[in-house]
Amino acid sequence: MADVSLKNVGKTYENASTNTIENLNLDIRSGEFVVLVGPSGCGKSTTLRMLAGLEELTDGEIWIGDRRVDELEPRDRNIAMVFQNYALYPHMTVAQNMSFGLKLSGMEKAEIRRRVEEAAKVLDISALLERRPKQLSGGQRQRVAMGRAMVRDPAVFLFDEPLSNLDAKLRGQMRAEIRRLHKRLKATTVYVTHDQVEAMTLADRVVVLNKGLIEQQGTPQELYERPATRFVAGFIGSPTMNFLPADVVMHGETPTLTFAGATVTAPADKVEALKAFAGRRIEIGLRPEHFLADGTTEISVFVDMAELLGPTTLVHFTLEGVSCSAMLPPEHAAAEGRTQSLRIARDRMSLFDPDTGRAI
Repeated sequence: MADVSLKNVGKTYENASTNTIENLNLDIRSGEFVVLVGPSGCGKSTTLRMLAGLEELTDGEIWIGDRRVDELEPRDRNIAMVFQNYALYPHMTVAQNMSFGLKLSGMEKAEIRRRVEEAAKVLDISALLERRPKQLSGGQRQRVAMGRAMVRDPAVFLFDEPLSNLDAKLRGQMRAEIRRLHKRLKATTVYVTHDQVEAMTLADRVVVLNKGLIEQQGTPQELYERPATRFVAGFIGSPTMNFLPADVVMHGETPTLTFAGATVTAPADKVEALKAFAGRRIEIGLRPEHFLADGTTEISVFVDMAELLGPTTLVHFTLEGVSCSAMLPPEHAAAEGRTQSLRIARDRMSLFDPDTGRAI
């Protein structure tokens, strides 16, 4: 295990009009599971490939432990990478795929055998060691790719969207496998995905990237409950957060928020900050579960569509010309074409400056 540090890292491709990565600083603690997440083109895979040595830096430094590694070859960085497409040799058996790198390093046969058998036992693929990749399912191939990384006993594990080729059920199973493996090995892990569900369920810390910059980093719960920007608020969470324009109106020293025909007293922790926005329009963010169907009615909406999801019903409607959704208990959800009364969880609202996109 080792700490990882990216210092003022930048990456610009030839003929590119903008930097892919600009002045990125990130410190990862030894044994930490960090997930880089963001939309396509945000720079997450480029960051991982620079850490692996598969892309050259334009600026900055990368350190693993007490060694600067950005000028070292990938094989000299003591890292192991698990790819999206498994990258297994089709003509080799599972055991041969897992042991190939160790053989190239000159390790003794007995030690290679011990490591392969131990990793196979942990990953529950001992019965597959003599099979070839074409005889394996997608989930089994991914386990083999993980085993090949494990046997090297690296300082850092790197995962590049490893579950994107699997179906939904297998993705859920493999998420559990990867998390269990991390708890057992306690290895420093950097994981790239565009799937925020993977980020929320796997990470000790999530780093949200947007246009080559870090928008916010923190625990999954911190990002979900206290997004620092509108971008993070909209990216983290499924179904996505609802955003609505609201006017800040002062009643004496108390600011209120007026939107969609309703007036709501400002959350207690936002009162002072909102005074600076008196008479202005801001944007509020409400997650689908923050619309409630019980209590005093604050707004009434027309249900465009209702999706029964088992324990909840996702109700779709339009407010202020904006498509919104609310997650309600099935027994409290109105049917399509009916009117639905909703109450707002006032203390769960997120508030954003529309000019900067920053949280208020």
